[in-house]
Amino acid sequence: MTMIYYVGPDLPHDLLAATGRCAGPLPWRIDRAMPAADQWLESKFPLWARSIVEDWANSEWDSCEAVIFSRADDAAQRLYYYICELRRQGVIGGPEPLIFDAATIPRASSGRQMAAAVRALAERLGIDAAGLARGIRETNARRAAVVAEQEDGPVCLIAGTPPPDRRLHEMVEAAGWRAAGATLAESWGALGPMVGEGDDPFVAIAAQLHDNVMGSRAFHDRAAALIADVRRIGARRVLLWFAEEDEARLWDVPAQRAALAAEGIPALVMTRRDWRANGDEAEEIGRFLEGVAA
Repeated sequence: MTMIYYVGPDLPHDLLAATGRCAGPLPWRIDRAMPAADQWLESKFPLWARSIVEDWANSEWDSCEAVIFSRADDAAQRLYYYICELRRQGVIGGPEPLIFDAATIPRASSGRQMAAAVRALAERLGIDAAGLARGIRETNARRAAVVAEQEDGPVCLIAGTPPPDRRLHEMVEAAGWRAAGATLAESWGALGPMVGEGDDPFVAIAAQLHDNVMGSRAFHDRAAALIADVRRIGARRVLLWFAEEDEARLWDVPAQRAALAAEGIPALVMTRRDWRANGDEAEEIGRFLEGVAA
């Protein structure tokens, strides 16, 4: 069976589940040289995107059916067009790139566009309404089965740019704290709240996506969302980490810092960082958390 992968947030996971052949987010390896990607991509592409191009050029994904890119993330959207053009020129081969036209503006027309995008992708992947309804039931069961982990120790929430893996989490844990916050792959794979069953499944999925967008192009109050996460997990410290290429989320830093200060939560703000977190992050995090862990 040929598999489908995806790149980016705010994707219709119920639809992907309905295919029975979704393998999850396209993986990356950022701690290496990537000469092919360096040849084709500008410096502002994050390292995960460069890794995807490198592996694509080296025929790592030739056995895949398709890769779905989300328009809800600037880098994912731009990467889609680069992959399309490189394939058109015959420079690379590999699976068919598809774009999911996630509409994130909080207005009715955007919601209708999201529904149209769900229908278009379902048609391309060969999923009808009955199959989509099954996918919703299966994915809702997965949502209901999620159980929050209960562990001892103070919690530090990692927010800002979702990191490429758990390397920042390990730095927090080395300081004696519990690390919370999604990695990039985890944020892309987030299922979100329950999808309504019994109605038009295309509209139901679109409504859930449109009301709960999370990508860098989302129009929502990130400061309020951050405080909600702090309260939900009981975080006592917050690490706001931003990769060099993440320009969209930086606009929310002042509001987030003010909201955290009002909540009495100390924050360490780390901006314009290398995706590999290979600078002095471990030392900075250690000093920030030193002497506070139980």
